[in-house]
Order: sequence, then C-alpha cells, then structure tokens
Amino acid sequence: MEITGIVLLVVLAVVLIYLVMVYNQLVQIKHNVSKAWANIDVLLKQRHDELPKLVETCKQYMKFEQETLTRVMQARSSVSDAREQRNINALGQAEGELRNAVGRLFAVAEAYPDLKTNQTFLHLQGRISSLENAIADRREFYNESANINNVRIEQFPDSIVAAFFSFRSAPMLRFSSQEMADVEMRELFQA
Repeated sequence: MEITGIVLLVVLAVVLIYLVMVYNQLVQIKHNVSKAWANIDVLLKQRHDELPKLVETCKQYMKFEQETLTRVMQARSSVSDAREQRNINALGQAEGELRNAVGRLFAVAEAYPDLKTNQTFLHLQGRISSLENAIADRREFYNESANINNVRIEQFPDSIVAAFFSFRSAPMLRFSSQEMADVEMRELFQA
C-alpha cells in the first residue's frame, strides 16, 4: 500500500509538471503573437506619420490630382482606425485600399517630371516603400505566430490547459483579393 501511494504521488507530480510545462509554452506562444502584432503596429505608425508628408509634397506639383491624394488620406485613416481597434480583419481590408491608393499615387507621380526629381519626394517614396516591405515581412511573422498559437490551443492535451486558462485563438491577418491581384498599370496611368 505504501508503494502504491508513492507511485501515485510520482504519477501526479509528473502530470503536474507536464501541465505546468504546457501552460508555460502556451504563455510564450501567446506573447509571441502579441510581440508580432506590436512589430506591425510600430511600422504602421511610422508609415502613418510619413504619408501626410508625401501627400503635402505631391500637392505642390499635382494640382489636378486631388482625388488621388484624398484616396491616400482616407485609406490612411481606415488603416489607423483598424490598427487602433486591433481589428485584424478590418486592417487587412484597409491595407489593401491603402496599398492601391499609394500605388496609384506613385504611378500618377510619373507624369510630373519635377516631382519625380524632388529630393523630398524621392526620400519619402523610398521610405514608404521600405516600410511597406517591412510590414509585409512582419505580417508573415504575425500570421506564423498566430497559426502556431491556434494549432497549439486546439491540440490535445494542450487544448485542456488552453480551455482551463481561457487561451484564445489569434485572428490571421488576411488580405483582400484586390490587394493580392496583379496591379494593372494601364489603369493606374489612366486615373
């Protein structure tokens, strides 16, 4: 009877240690998702701050392109609202609109030789393009982190620990079909 009690205590200790390890891994994964989102958030804020500078620079040259400039600022506002609300689904849609608006702006800028040689415009264009690439990289990292989180909280026996401690799935950052489609350059130049 004494040996049975010891064996039972050892089994309970092993199960408890295993559950603590699962819990700690789930916490780490949850924080990786938060960190990935924070990385995107920083880049979105930086781009948010750069876009008005670009629009102001373009206004000096593009007097007849107010609709294009307005679209950029409206899309910028939509991204900002979605980012502040941490609404991943709305952010994906708003990002598509913003990328299209900025792409149109850069395409229309080709018709303005003075603008294309303006150092401020060139700097801002390079900076925004660099931020776009960084955001794309971070989105990939976020989605990978969210996927790892979602798989782990659904796998058995991790799902038991996840349910007990209310771990939640993380939404994937999805993009509109418009953003994933090829850019039609002829359309951009006709705007």
